[in-house]
Amino acid sequence: MNIQVIKSRRRTIGIEVHADGKVIVRTPLRMSSAEINRFIEEHDDWIRQKLDFVRQKSDNRHGTGAPGVECLSKQELDNIKDTFEKRVQFYCDIMNVSVGRITIRNQKTRWGSCSSKGNVNFNYQLYYMPQELMDYVIVHELSHRRYMNHSAEFWAEVEKYCPEYRTYRKQLKEYELT
Repeated sequence: MNIQVIKSRRRTIGIEVHADGKVIVRTPLRMSSAEINRFIEEHDDWIRQKLDFVRQKSDNRHGTGAPGVECLSKQELDNIKDTFEKRVQFYCDIMNVSVGRITIRNQKTRWGSCSSKGNVNFNYQLYYMPQELMDYVIVHELSHRRYMNHSAEFWAEVEKYCPEYRTYRKQLKEYELT
């Protein structure tokens, strides 16, 4: 087991388990090495179960087919941004919402996000995936323009413009962000 301990200003101890076998233990600054080691030992079974779980989940995923962002030319990046801007505008018009900035990123853990200021971010890898998955993520983020949470009202808003969202959401989980 590859365990890394990171001390910070946090007040509690937390464990992150990654599919590559890395385990990160985040602890308060004042916690002693003995306390940390005791905590890890007490949670050894849990950590091993989580490692098995995330590895199995990872084995069932497949890549997006997207080339590495470093391999993309300026023109390709511009095409990706243009495609997202057109799809976002299309859904903004039918959902009657507006956005601030549209940013395309190489996010490691998210397909998209929406800030309280109305700026939306999308993972460039969506461009290389089936159109309905890109559209679902766009609708999801634009629905946050009405509801900045994941309440029942939020999901009803998503369903209004993407009735098959449950299927697409499940399909997205089959892809691994690279």
